[in-house]
Amino acid sequence: MKEPKPSVKELTKAEEQVMQILWQLKKGFVKDILEEMPKPKPAYNTVSTIVRILEKKGFVAYKAYGKTHEYYPLISKKEYSSYFLKNFVGSYFGGSFHKLVSFFARENDMDIHEFEEMMKYVEQDIKEENDEEAEKN
Repeated sequence: MKEPKPSVKELTKAEEQVMQILWQLKKGFVKDILEEMPKPKPAYNTVSTIVRILEKKGFVAYKAYGKTHEYYPLISKKEYSSYFLKNFVGSYFGGSFHKLVSFFARENDMDIHEFEEMMKYVEQDIKEENDEEAEKN
């Protein structure tokens, strides 16, 4: 049975950290998530609480094994990245990707050659993504 897609909401830093680990693991128990966290590691109960919050927000679901739960993402990293970037561009650059790219180029003191190189990589990524989508269909 496939769960309905959650309406995307912004994550706190702690929630995003747990989601990054779950996206990497694909599925895992709280102890698995905790193992992947950097030192100093939070308490087991802290991670468990964050995972339950993510479940309530609709980002993760679980498969129960008695009293133990194995968690897995309901939303892909790509879906969240897309939502986050659109929100970020809307909040900081008036919804203009042009302004974002211009800001990025200025802040990184890019010359025309570097900018053209970056655009080649972007075009290649878009082409590869379109090819992957075409293969799926």
